Amino acid sequence: MTDTILETTGLTREFQGFVAVNEIALKVRTGTIHALIGPNGAGKTTCFNLLTKFLQPTRGTIYFKGRDITGLKPAQVARLGLARSFQISAVFPHLTALENVRIALQRARGASFDFWRSERVLQAYDNRARELLFDVGLTGYTDIQAVLLPYGRKRALEIATTLALDPEMLLLDEPTAGMAGEDVERVVQLIRRIREGRTILMVEHNLSVVEGLCDTITVLNRGRVLAEGDYASVSANPQVIAAYLGSEHA
Repeated sequence: MTDTILETTGLTREFQGFVAVNEIALKVRTGTIHALIGPNGAGKTTCFNLLTKFLQPTRGTIYFKGRDITGLKPAQVARLGLARSFQISAVFPHLTALENVRIALQRARGASFDFWRSERVLQAYDNRARELLFDVGLTGYTDIQAVLLPYGRKRALEIATTLALDPEMLLLDEPTAGMAGEDVERVVQLIRRIREGRTILMVEHNLSVVEGLCDTITVLNRGRVLAEGDYASVSANPQVIAAYLGSEHA
């Protein structure tokens, strides 16, 4: 048995000679919140897309719970319990919050023709959908169309639809991007609530969020791992200050 849920060895991605991710060795411990940070162009998003199979690596291997998932497709790794959210909210804008979560529950069930079933049959998903909306603080928004939700609430809805897949590991791509202070705090509290029984890997630019939430931080720069550790150790690293923290606070 190991406490590592996700691991990469030699993970590399090249684009026409440009090396976006270069020999990354990453280990994410089960039950932790782990952050990927770094300046723009560091390779964070590329790394995320490799882990969730939206990109194939040029070389290297990805293991999830000890299984080699390098050659799998996104839907396959999602069914294994590795699910992600996106930096741009990916919900159905003209469906209600309840309907969005219900669709995700239908997909998790794996029945392709549920969309053609009667309303009465589909309502069997409603109780679980309401539970998930409650978990992310959207109880009062059940019947509101997603397009009408405030930005922070829309991000919470996307997380609810991701949780409908019942993932063992959740990858969050910039969950507080573009948010004002009140929405940031709401999402931080949401992540704290949903971490129980799960592992979370997140890309995040907001360093105060990273400091308050994350157990381990991996700093990327120019496609390579620059430093790794808790916030106190990486924030004191002179290379990290020069490459990332210094530019953030300049």
